Amino acid sequence: MILGGVEAGGTKFVCLVGDGAGRVLAERRFPTRGPAETLADAVEALRGMAADAGPMEAVGVAAFGPLDLRPGPGHGRLLATPKPGWSGVDLVGPLRDAFGVPVAVDTDVTGAALAEGRWGAARGLGTFAYVTVGTGVGVGVVAGGRPLHGLVHPEAGHVAVPRAPGDDFPGVCPFHGDCLEGMAAGPAIAARWGAPAEDLAGPARDRAVELEAHYLAQGLRALVYTVAPERILIGGGVASLPGLLPAVRAHLGRALGGYPGLPEHADPAFVQAPGLGAMAGPRGALAVAGSAAG
Repeated sequence: MILGGVEAGGTKFVCLVGDGAGRVLAERRFPTRGPAETLADAVEALRGMAADAGPMEAVGVAAFGPLDLRPGPGHGRLLATPKPGWSGVDLVGPLRDAFGVPVAVDTDVTGAALAEGRWGAARGLGTFAYVTVGTGVGVGVVAGGRPLHGLVHPEAGHVAVPRAPGDDFPGVCPFHGDCLEGMAAGPAIAARWGAPAEDLAGPARDRAVELEAHYLAQGLRALVYTVAPERILIGGGVASLPGLLPAVRAHLGRALGGYPGLPEHADPAFVQAPGLGAMAGPRGALAVAGSAAG
């Protein structure tokens, strides 16, 4: 079974052709431009790769959000996204028109969660969460083996978080200011320290790690108490900060305060890096395509 996948990111698109086992047969990457140009680039990339790999049976789109995933004419459109010019854009129609095959769409983090459940660090688990920390903070949840959707998909990056003592940083979220994303995403680190996370060193990096761990742990506490995941995976560019994951585990332990007292929450495996690494997102698009192909 040949599948097409599009990981639609705010900075770049990753298009790939693969099979039902998640193996990537061909891949192309290009910068995100305006909607019409970028979607045309995606069609061209998939068409070229499918010419060599074989006809695609379905295409999956794993995209930045927020997305309208309700059944109906708006399905697959972006909602009020902070990405300029992309609000209201239909991500499904151009691909369906170009290839005449089923096209499924979900958030990039939900796609990554599905991929981790099938081929990565969440195999065998029924309920787990994937958190990506980069340009934004996104959360995808698989509950009972299925992606968690309701009126909208989870937007746990926008939950309110208690401030670290003495922290008066206003936050950078254009909607809420000091929500989890506004305090912990890559742009928040750059605004706070005057440099992106990967360029920090010495005491500045140590302090950044502690603040990042505090805010991420507050967000994870909300997940623990509302979703009850068996595992939480943290990916994205910011997650590669040296020492961040151990600091998050320590802060989460303090944030839980011994409640409900399960030993699993103290296990290092409860909060860990994605098993698929940087390919969780792209292979997530193949996992979404697999749902369209049945």
